[in-house]
Amino acid sequence: MAISAISHILVKLGMISTSDHTSVVSMNLFVALLCACIVIGHLLEENRWMNESITALVIGLCTGVVILLTTKGTSSHLLVFSEDLFFIYLLPPIIFNAGFQVKKKQFFRNFMTIILFGAVGTLISFFIISLGAMYLFNKLLNIGSLDIGLGDYLAIGAIFSATDSVCTLQVLNQDETPLLYSLVFGEGVVNDATSVVLFNAIQSFDLSNINSKTAFQFIGNFLYLFISSTLLGVLAGLLSAYIIKKLYFGRHSTDREVALMMLMAYFSYMLAELCNLSAILTVFFCGIVMSHYTWHNVTESSRVTTKHTFATLSFVAEIFIFLYVGMDALDIERWRLVSDSPAKSVKLSSILLGLVLVGRAAFVFLLSFLSNLTKKSNYDKIDFKKQITIWWAGLMRGAVSMALAYNKFTESDAKLRKNAFMITSTITVVLFSTVVFGLMTKPLVRYLLPSPKPFTSMTSSEPSSPKSFIIEPLLGNGQCSESTSQNIPRPSSIRMLLTTPSRSVHHYWRKFDNSFMRPVFGGRGFVPFVPGSPTERENPQWQ
Repeated sequence: MAISAISHILVKLGMISTSDHTSVVSMNLFVALLCACIVIGHLLEENRWMNESITALVIGLCTGVVILLTTKGTSSHLLVFSEDLFFIYLLPPIIFNAGFQVKKKQFFRNFMTIILFGAVGTLISFFIISLGAMYLFNKLLNIGSLDIGLGDYLAIGAIFSATDSVCTLQVLNQDETPLLYSLVFGEGVVNDATSVVLFNAIQSFDLSNINSKTAFQFIGNFLYLFISSTLLGVLAGLLSAYIIKKLYFGRHSTDREVALMMLMAYFSYMLAELCNLSAILTVFFCGIVMSHYTWHNVTESSRVTTKHTFATLSFVAEIFIFLYVGMDALDIERWRLVSDSPAKSVKLSSILLGLVLVGRAAFVFLLSFLSNLTKKSNYDKIDFKKQITIWWAGLMRGAVSMALAYNKFTESDAKLRKNAFMITSTITVVLFSTVVFGLMTKPLVRYLLPSPKPFTSMTSSEPSSPKSFIIEPLLGNGQCSESTSQNIPRPSSIRMLLTTPSRSVHHYWRKFDNSFMRPVFGGRGFVPFVPGSPTERENPQWQ
């Protein structure tokens, strides 16, 4: 209110233009809506159906309706969607925080399975959606007038291969279902990166003359982007760790080391964009490296500050995105262009939604079967209920799909019928999948994966040391009561303990890390004590 009053006075005095005043008012209203989303989301936290993503989407839809009524059908949103706004400002804090907060042991323990689902699975889904759209659009719809070419079909495959697993992740618990959470979470990040890399590769290739050489170039370019982006993120994280470890910024100002961590993370993202790499992968692995090395090199107060700052920025950015998607879904100009063919628009959206379901199922169950063949321990295998949860988690489409659709179908003329049909169909799929599938996510997950008994909370998904992995209840000191011991799943735990290899990849990595990496870049237990320097008090979950 104060900002609105000040802006109104400045307009009267001629110090700012009317357009600037309108922008200030729009920002005021949008910030107020963000606050409303947080408050309402908190009140609905224990609700069986709702979550914050759906809450923001519904509030955005309601706001869009109100704006449509007040502007007499001329506009439905407060801000104009910008691809730069999404990819440059909103996406980096979300992806970085995902890497920064990840439980690394579980993530890398299941790294090959995550890559299998996130990269290979996305490619399978991409081909099924692209080929399915090409066949069904021509057979079931009269799309000759829309002039959809090969590049458009491949772009559609990339757009609708990008998942949004936020709803499922809000329901799952890292400590109760560590394997499932790491798979859903890791696959979501790798999937987004793979979809964006695929989309960019399609945009840069000449599709008028496709041959075997072009296919090999496409695969080589994909692998180059994947590996280069990952290495850039790792290097940026190591550089920040080395600088902070050597200079001890915290002796003089915790603000400097916090600022350096934030800027180095954002610098890695922008450098990847500058080099035409996958910025999503870069900033994700930068977050993982920073949490492993850099975070332990800063002072205690800086650790608390960075942990909550990154989480807060990610939280606000996610709400911002869903709120805007809800408002932009009612863009009246695009709906007018497809209003003369509502049946075609519905069929188009239905076909795309069906292809999303089929494309997801085509690889989840197959790759889960292949992954299980390589697992010796039943604990590491993906049972059928978990497969259903992983399949369901990837059915929702969100902001990445919206951003890629805007990039492809508004680059020439947003008012073309083809572009209008594709944008409105993307909006329909995003809304339907997020609201309908999202509302069903919490009861479905609770049904498939009921909460374990209170005892299971004693077992952390990422113990502070390999020996603490369920050893305590098995080799207890006799203080456990008889009733408690009866609730301990001894056979499965012993089997799981015995089938876990004593010389795993993680074991050799820790030896290498302790011998070569941590003495140079710092980390937990490897920071020398200097007055004012990082302390040795650690939180085990950040190991």
